[in-house]
Amino acid sequence: MIKKLDQLILKSFIGPFIATFFISLFVLVMQFVWKYIDDMVGKGLDFWSVAKLMGYVAATALPLALPLAILLSSIMTFGNLGESFELVAIKSAGIPLLRFMRPLFGVTAILCCVAFLFANYVIPVANLKFTTMLYDIRVAKPAFDIKAGIFYDKLPGFAIKVGKKDKDGNTIHDIIIYENQYSMQDNIIVAKDGRMDISPDRKFLEFYLKDGWRYMEKGPFNTPMTDYYRLGFKEYKKSFDLSGFKVLKTPDSVFKGNYQMLNISQLNRSVDTLEKGLRENDTYRVKKEMYGYFLFGRYLDSGWVSHPIGAAPQVSSYIDMLPDSTKTLTYSRAVDKITLMDNSIAIIAADYLNKEKEVRMHLIEWHRKFALSFACFVLFLIGAPLGSIIRKGGLGLPLVFAVIFFLIFHLLNMFGEKFVRQGVLTPLVGMWLSSFSLVPIGIFLTYKAMRDSQLLNKEFYFRTFRKLRSYLPDRKA
Repeated sequence: MIKKLDQLILKSFIGPFIATFFISLFVLVMQFVWKYIDDMVGKGLDFWSVAKLMGYVAATALPLALPLAILLSSIMTFGNLGESFELVAIKSAGIPLLRFMRPLFGVTAILCCVAFLFANYVIPVANLKFTTMLYDIRVAKPAFDIKAGIFYDKLPGFAIKVGKKDKDGNTIHDIIIYENQYSMQDNIIVAKDGRMDISPDRKFLEFYLKDGWRYMEKGPFNTPMTDYYRLGFKEYKKSFDLSGFKVLKTPDSVFKGNYQMLNISQLNRSVDTLEKGLRENDTYRVKKEMYGYFLFGRYLDSGWVSHPIGAAPQVSSYIDMLPDSTKTLTYSRAVDKITLMDNSIAIIAADYLNKEKEVRMHLIEWHRKFALSFACFVLFLIGAPLGSIIRKGGLGLPLVFAVIFFLIFHLLNMFGEKFVRQGVLTPLVGMWLSSFSLVPIGIFLTYKAMRDSQLLNKEFYFRTFRKLRSYLPDRKA
């Protein structure tokens, strides 16, 4: 049964949490927009395509926005309660800090589960859709746009120049069209006036030209057997195919094998397969490729190393047994064999390192799903006691502390992932580095908040400094 105290804490938390969650999500989505704005501008994307892309981005950014929202809203909640002296009233009634944090512990646990389920089942699909759509946008040509006085050469095989365009955007004057169909013979169309329109199915650009000439050259290239034609016309229609300007529809199956598109069970299967390949296939490959260079091993005889006394002269190395006439050839062939072996070993080692890196990338994604979900609890463990210590509400001081701790969390998360990618840290240590570092801070802040610490009270430091000054010698004296 929920008591009135629990209702008070929950009502104080829900409003700031919803507001800060959407603000955080908006900031993270805008970060994507500024990063990929150059790939999207000028591609003729409609509103629905942009909305879908932003939806996929928002879905992938949600696991990072959720911990930030919990941190900021928990600081604001307990800061508002402290600023209005409600925390003082609750504590004076003999209710400890952990008791009125209990309902938010439950809410945070639910949000951790939601974040994990979202990261495991929704984000892989969102990543797949987002990657496919972003790839199609990147490879698409810029939207068709002819400007007056400038040659437009984005249409394959054509260069178009319009001398002047009327205000309606369709009526054009002084048109020049160069045609080059890769036969090394140029054809030219010149017209005084005309009109350009997009076909109803938006597949063709149609030029309706008036009062012009068409110049053509026909015949075998680079021979005197060519003919030159000049045709005049009153009206002429020229169509250009615009299918190349559409955004492609790449199937999702192209990227579905990427580690970012897999859930926990799929990642487990992929990691098992990759690790089995590292243990077995590469060992077999080394034996298979290196065995051919050591065929002499089967004929190895140790008799040349030691001989009975008086039977034969003792030799110190294998080369001493060879005639002088064959030593040069033997040295040359030995160097060639060693070079080939070294190249083969280098290729096998590079392939092994690539497979090992692929295993690390899969393990990074596996740990990320748990680490970002657990981060909701870690940042709440920091935010709730921190808000009760600073006792300030609103978006002023709480926002400053929230940004500081979130930057620490985010930087540790980035550094840990980078170190795992480079093989400096194991995936377990690297991906949980931020949580391992911030949990002791959260426990320390909770300990201080339970004892009404003056840790962030500026008046406490002012009084302490004034007491210290009383022990210092007076300068005037």
